[in-house]
Amino acid sequence: MKVEKLSKTDLDLYCGTLEIDITKKNKAELIQDVYEHRRKIIDQARLDGNCFELLKETIEDIADRYAENLDIKIADRKHEMKSDDNSHYLIYRVLGISYEEGTLIDVYQNAGRFLYKYAGSFLEEAAILCLYYSNSDGRRTLVANNETTKPKNFEIDFLNGNDAIEIKWRDATTDGDHITKEHTRVKNMKSHGYRPIRVMFYYPQREQAIKIQETLKTLYAGVDGEYYAGDDAWDYIERISGYDLKAILTSIAEKRDAEK
Repeated sequence: MKVEKLSKTDLDLYCGTLEIDITKKNKAELIQDVYEHRRKIIDQARLDGNCFELLKETIEDIADRYAENLDIKIADRKHEMKSDDNSHYLIYRVLGISYEEGTLIDVYQNAGRFLYKYAGSFLEEAAILCLYYSNSDGRRTLVANNETTKPKNFEIDFLNGNDAIEIKWRDATTDGDHITKEHTRVKNMKSHGYRPIRVMFYYPQREQAIKIQETLKTLYAGVDGEYYAGDDAWDYIERISGYDLKAILTSIAEKRDAEK
């Protein structure tokens, strides 16, 4: 769970489930307490020799939570769509798409948006968890933007020593401004003395999006950073953390398949 993104109220509730004292503590202090709580559990697991088992169990628990929330989101959206104005189906029909086909397309398009969002968030969280299990000092970090006025801060997904690691499940953007924004972020990491590293598990398939990624790869190389995509991204996480994330996720997927 990305505790940094929780509201103060939700963070208080979450800390309560962990039996963390929230009395007169601000959000930053509670986040620190959560990390310390997690670290104690991991350190004990390492002493007991079952750190890998704990990591796999934690990732599977996170997957269960994401799957449950995704199912709820999709069900709620399908219910909402029953009362949608479908007058635009006239244009679908003009283009040769039947009413029934149009309905299915709209349903799957809405479901797809949730799926892509949840898939990305889950994989990024799982990858960061592997890094966190291997590095007691590393964590998400905010740094001030020294280059432009917006945004005020940049988030480092995981600061591993001097390496500012950015985790992406997939980046299929074709927006040219994306290069400018990424260039600003990379320069900012350098200004703080960090080495920018980009880890992206799934490479885009469209020509324009691929060109954007090739430009970003050149950008990282130009500032002595590192860029990993596809199989190289999975290998990087395993090499840095010592955990084979792809193997863990494959075993969970196979378990899901067997349960169907």
